[in-house]
Order: sequence, then structure tokens, then C-alpha cells
Amino acid sequence: MLRLMWEFFKAGLFAVGGGMATIPFLYEIGESFGFYSSNELLDMIAVSESTPGAIGINMATFAGIKAHGFWGGIAATLSLVAGPVIIILIIAKMMDKFKTSKSVKDIFSTLRPATAGLILGAMSEVLIISLFDFDSFRVSLNIFDLFRFLPLVLFGIFLFVLFKFKKLSPIYIIGAGALLGIVLGL
Repeated sequence: MLRLMWEFFKAGLFAVGGGMATIPFLYEIGESFGFYSSNELLDMIAVSESTPGAIGINMATFAGIKAHGFWGGIAATLSLVAGPVIIILIIAKMMDKFKTSKSVKDIFSTLRPATAGLILGAMSEVLIISLFDFDSFRVSLNIFDLFRFLPLVLFGIFLFVLFKFKKLSPIYIIGAGALLGIVLGL
């Protein structure tokens, strides 16, 4: 349980940019410690995106429950939140003093692209895990086992719809994704 808490504390501390930026950390936690598999991480992302609340907190709760039950969920959630709360309190205390500092402005402007990179990395990880089955391919070495054809086709249709209907409400997109995931067991 202490390992779980430490890993989520680090994820909360270094995942600048919100919940989606925690995905690379969560992937690494699952790979390194076996608390959950890559497919279970995809389930966590789907559940966290579909439920109200901050995605990072939802994912920490889900991962903690998966790893250590109810108390694991509470421990992972509190651990994820602890680091950012401490940092925010320190920054708030010092912000008046450094409000006009060029160094502070430079630091914040540097964090923006780093955050975008973390989110892009998380998105690509989810896309790769969703569309390709590397485990089956490693076993069979058959190129057709590498691809998850139904998700690939659905992703292609999804991209077509997004480009065709640019003003489509995100509510419809999320709802359609959740419905397809439930119906097709993705």
C-alpha cells in the first residue's frame, strides 16, 4: 500500500496539466508494479472520462481500488492530491513576492509546452493501446494479430464524422463513444 501511495504522490506532483497528463505515469505504474494491466488502464480512462469529476482523481481512485480495494482507492486519491496541494499552498504564499519576477513568468511559460507534450504523449499511448494488440502479435508473429480491426474501423468512422460535422457537440461524441464501448465491449 505504501508503494501505491508513493507512486501516486509522484504522479500528482509531476503530472503538470491535469488528469490527462497523469496517463503516462499511470501506464508506468501499471507496467512496473502490476497494480493493473494496459487494458485495465484503458477501462480506467473510459470510466474516468465518462463520470463527473476530475479525470486524474477518478483514475487514481479506480486504480487504487483495483490494486488494494476500498482503502487503496482512498490512499491513491489522497496521495495524488497531496503533492499539488502542497505546491499550490507554497506558490500562493510566495506569489505576491514574485508576481512581477521575470524568472517566474519564464517558468510558467515553459510549463505550457511541457504540459502539452505530456497530454500528447498520453493521447498517443491510449491510441496505440486501443488500436493495436502487441501481446497477440508477439505470440503469433502474424501481422493480422497486430491490429484491432473493429476499433480501427470505428476510429476511422469517428475521424470522418468529426471532420464532416465540425460543430458536433462533445456531449454527443462522448455519449456515442460510451454507448459503443458498452455495446461492443471495447
